Amino acid sequence: MHQIQSIKKASLITAIKTPYTMAGEIDLDTYDKLVEAQIAAGVDGIVVAGTTGEGQLMNWEEHLMLIAHSANKFGDKLLIVGNTGSNNTREAKKATEYGFASGMHCALQINPYYGKTSIAGVKAHLNEVLEIGPAFIYNVPGRTGQDLTPDIIEPLAGHKHFVGMKECAGDERIAHYEAKGIACWSGNDDEAHDSRHKSQSHGVISVASNIIPGLFRQLMDTPSPELNQSLQPLMNWLFCEPNPIAINSALIMTGAVKPVFRLPYVPLSVTQQKQGIELLSQLKESDFLGATPKLIDETLLKFC
Repeated sequence: MHQIQSIKKASLITAIKTPYTMAGEIDLDTYDKLVEAQIAAGVDGIVVAGTTGEGQLMNWEEHLMLIAHSANKFGDKLLIVGNTGSNNTREAKKATEYGFASGMHCALQINPYYGKTSIAGVKAHLNEVLEIGPAFIYNVPGRTGQDLTPDIIEPLAGHKHFVGMKECAGDERIAHYEAKGIACWSGNDDEAHDSRHKSQSHGVISVASNIIPGLFRQLMDTPSPELNQSLQPLMNWLFCEPNPIAINSALIMTGAVKPVFRLPYVPLSVTQQKQGIELLSQLKESDFLGATPKLIDETLLKFC
């Protein structure tokens, strides 16, 4: 198991996309190629089966298999963060135990969503899952409907297994935590550069780095206001619909993955795809995964 200080050195962590075969099963061959491209670009770690990786559309057998596969194949090259969180505390504990037994280095834990609980219940839930092993806590109020505010997090930050926050509440919150010695990774790609170089974040857990890992490596390593500004339209486009719709579409458009969607996700509209093609075409082809982007061929598209 990685030590907390070792985990904190990872500044660029990709919330890796899960690709599918044309039959709708997890495509491990393509997945391995995606991860290898991340390694080649200098990415420090991956979140496996997160929101971007569609863990919410997997059964637990698939979910834990992918974590185990990632740890076994890439655990000596990358930080493997398994998304084993749940709004069901018993389920989160069991999945986290299995994840660590399979070799993951760290968990990503979330506060109970949809079936929201009280603040006391949130604290109890997070304390239970932190007991199992090192964990990032993920604050994404837009998805959970409940903000993990500093009064909730600061007492938890002293836990021996607390790594830090994946924080989507903005740079001001990140700066506040970092000033108190609480490690933070931005959960917002468009803010990640300034979070890193102005608010002193530890880095980013990124969606965009699925397709532009090398450019995101540059953003994390060196203050690059011009590069950051030039990538803002692409990063905004990647969130023109709820994630992971656009990153799924983009990777299909560049041929990096097969044209398969698990419902309820469906591709971007043709108009939105054309916007993406224009944005990606402004980059060198070596700067993004896959080949020259083109519209998704609807005759080949599969839903499962």
